Amino acid sequence: MIKRTLYFGNPAYLSLRHGQLVLRLPEVSKNDTLPDSFKREAERTIPVEDIGVVVLDHSQITMTQGLLEALLENNCAVITCDKNRLPVGLMLPLCGNTTQTERFRYQLMVSQPLKKQLWQQTVQQKIANQAALLEERGIVARNMRVWVGEVRSGDTDNMEARAAVYYWANLFPAIEGFRRDREGDPPNNLLNYGYAILRAVVARSLVVSGLLPTWGIHHHNRYNAYCLADDVMEPYRPYVDRLVCDIVEGGADYSTLTTELKVRLLSLPVVEVNIQGRRSPLMVAVAQTTASLYKCFSGELRKIIYPEMK
Repeated sequence: MIKRTLYFGNPAYLSLRHGQLVLRLPEVSKNDTLPDSFKREAERTIPVEDIGVVVLDHSQITMTQGLLEALLENNCAVITCDKNRLPVGLMLPLCGNTTQTERFRYQLMVSQPLKKQLWQQTVQQKIANQAALLEERGIVARNMRVWVGEVRSGDTDNMEARAAVYYWANLFPAIEGFRRDREGDPPNNLLNYGYAILRAVVARSLVVSGLLPTWGIHHHNRYNAYCLADDVMEPYRPYVDRLVCDIVEGGADYSTLTTELKVRLLSLPVVEVNIQGRRSPLMVAVAQTTASLYKCFSGELRKIIYPEMK
């Protein structure tokens, strides 16, 4: 089942009733002149079990503890935004799988050679997907196709960085001198937002698969609580890039990250991808990827299942 992504960008009261998220607007709730029947009709309800990601993007949103508990019990990722309305926090359930302790043990005991092989596979698919996106836009990427085959175990030659230089220099041909920089000029703002949503989707799926998002196969920053999520999301980044390309090429004003642009980026979890020869929503594909990663840790598989951009 495809889980829904909910975005709240205005003042709102969010609560729980009979397994449903209840949305109420403050101006309606506080107006004592309105009849109770009208207030009930003005409410909107959504089954908690249908929700995968919630984005809270306003300082005047109130959420009850009961709703928060229900969301986390249903393996939902809750994203909070700062005063600049950019993602700043991510809340995930502590227990997402019935055999979690066993799965943690497999993950923590994985050998260094296997971790290097898994990172090699990850970088290879990332570069292949980047090349496919360039080719989709009529940009030559034969060199990147060659680099895919030159990625060694652990990517000791840092082919990922080499490919990135060429990729970002060519992805936005209409933007002279574009540089991928988190603090850089637009459309970096769109990329940052899209990657934050992707990171939340991947982190949520890792927890559901019974894995620790903190313990990476390559990333190991001591201050990063989502090293494994940052590893696994790499081959999925080009799907964010494609959304951003469509926005830029469509002529929209992207100098400011408007609500309309956020809504387009929030469609990421339902974007169709090709995985194992089948079309699948990205959120479902991520679940296949994280499930396969656990099987690699447990010795059942030797290769992570990633989507192939075509």
